[in-house]
Amino acid sequence: MTDFAPLAVPAVPDTPEACDLTPCEGGVCAAAGIRAAGVSAGFRRNPARLDLALVVADDPCVAAATFTTNRFCAAPVTVSRAHVADGRARAIVLNSGNANAATGEPGLACAERACAYVADELGCAANDVLVASTGVIGVQLPFAPYEAGVPAAVASLAATSAAAHDAACAVMTTDTVPKEVSVAGELTQRDGGSRPFHVGGFVKGSGMIQPNMATMLAVLATDAPLTAEAAHEALLSAVRVSFNKVTVDSDTSTNDSAFLLATGAAGGEEIDLDHPAYPQAATAIRVAAVDLARKIAADGEGSTKLVTVTVTGAASEADADTVARAVANSPLVKTAVFGHDANWGRVAAAAGKCGVPFDQTCVDIDFMGVPVCRAGLTVPMDEEDMLRRFEAPEIAITVDLGMGDAATRVWTCDLTHDYVTINGDYRT
Repeated sequence: MTDFAPLAVPAVPDTPEACDLTPCEGGVCAAAGIRAAGVSAGFRRNPARLDLALVVADDPCVAAATFTTNRFCAAPVTVSRAHVADGRARAIVLNSGNANAATGEPGLACAERACAYVADELGCAANDVLVASTGVIGVQLPFAPYEAGVPAAVASLAATSAAAHDAACAVMTTDTVPKEVSVAGELTQRDGGSRPFHVGGFVKGSGMIQPNMATMLAVLATDAPLTAEAAHEALLSAVRVSFNKVTVDSDTSTNDSAFLLATGAAGGEEIDLDHPAYPQAATAIRVAAVDLARKIAADGEGSTKLVTVTVTGAASEADADTVARAVANSPLVKTAVFGHDANWGRVAAAAGKCGVPFDQTCVDIDFMGVPVCRAGLTVPMDEEDMLRRFEAPEIAITVDLGMGDAATRVWTCDLTHDYVTINGDYRT
């Protein structure tokens, strides 16, 4: 119905196929030297639900982590931040059902005791154990479930897809599905040869989602022989374009944590920031993180659609990010998507309220590649065609501000009746 061409969306190579990677089996256990387990320990009332996950490296290895910037941070965040400061770890223990947040000194003591208990079972130092929790805030975390669950988890540790899946299930709260990823690739050696390597992981997150890390928990593992500095930079770079680009409801959790273990079991040359294989390893970690981030948005509480908001033509990346988040977090935009309504005015209003300067007469907007606004004015559309397009599982909204060359994208979901029901009933 129009002569307008769709907006150009910047190509971002973040699929395995685009990055010379191959999807593989194994989840977090795809990385050699990693074992995992998920058991029912009693953190939850339902004994049929797994609620304690354990991810263990065969030996202490390189570790990196990023954490929530929420000032009401949980006890496990404080403890893990201290334990990972030396760039080494052997194990990560995670529980669901209780966040151990806003629990004061008893909460800190419980988190430290959990690390020591796992360390005793594994025969390593307590400082080599990282801890994470997710669930209700403000309730003291009982220690008894650790006493029941940790020995069972250690006994169940295995380097299998099934064990990785159990660990992914054990951290779920309002998630409707476990979220896992694993990819394989090649690491170039300085002598011209190559070594196979893997990256795997899992994430939990469905509500209270707008990570600001430097209730989302992510565990990634690789067998690439990264240095501590390389692992830290690779994780930070991946988080910036994945988990930090997700929003379900604009609320940053007290417990957000993303961990990376690098066992080095793939062998070959040590990979520092200057090694020719570093971009390959960092890319694989980014691809895995982006995959998991999209799965978080797609499984937003009560959601029916994954929504990708792309902002182009911004004066700076910060401006692009601010506008993208304003659109992605707008309840009116999110409910319009739920209602299959191509109401671009809500997108324009959300962009205009966020404080980023732009000229409305330069703004273009597309819904799923269909021009709906050009130069700030309505473009006639085929409403029946748009209704059909809204049946797709992923909805793309693109905004060009006409102010520069910067661009970004953010993932979110629609806002449904079920979101209110889920969160209204969360503690009951």
